[in-house]
Amino acid sequence: MPLNGIKERDRTMKKIIFTLLMAFSTQLFANTNLILKNKCLNNDALACYELGLPLVQGDNEKVQTNLEEGMAYIRKACTHGEERACDIMGERYYKDKNYRFAVKYLTDSCDRGIKTACESLGVIYRDAHIGKQDDVKAREFFTKACELKSGDACYNVAIMYRGGFGVDKNRTEEKKYYQKGCDAGLKAGCDRFTELDNEDKGIETGIMATIKDWFK
Repeated sequence: MPLNGIKERDRTMKKIIFTLLMAFSTQLFANTNLILKNKCLNNDALACYELGLPLVQGDNEKVQTNLEEGMAYIRKACTHGEERACDIMGERYYKDKNYRFAVKYLTDSCDRGIKTACESLGVIYRDAHIGKQDDVKAREFFTKACELKSGDACYNVAIMYRGGFGVDKNRTEEKKYYQKGCDAGLKAGCDRFTELDNEDKGIETGIMATIKDWFK
């Protein structure tokens, strides 16, 4: 057989194999999906979670019908005890600005050590999204998120000590939380800590230091 004929035959075989594999994968996915749906109908929380998760992430999240279907599965998974689904419920309510519904789920998630949930609760109470502003509660949740290595939360705690929001002003604590923010990877925390530390050591920085250098 001529060389060109052999190459053409190989290309044809590869196409056939690829088509068969795609058909097999599609059928396998359909079968798996059907099994999960049957389990979810019987209140299997994990099955509901696995059905819902792909529909509330990535591009699917942007399609309202997919998102609604996914959240229905997630809601059922949460109801039947899947904590990861409950975490998603809190995130979704927060993102949709349904703060009163979000608080319950976010509080449970925060108690389990989900730092984004703690930080979101801090924002809710700081910005008075459910009633009056509560800086004491805001600091409580920001502090917990900070201990879970959220640099932004650490910075927020520092600001509260700086301004005396829900706590007495305390420069030492302010510096400490800037340092914690820095340790968590927040550059703004590093910059602010260095600025305060230099002030405490009598080291001038910024534009005034630059101007003085010009006249040396």
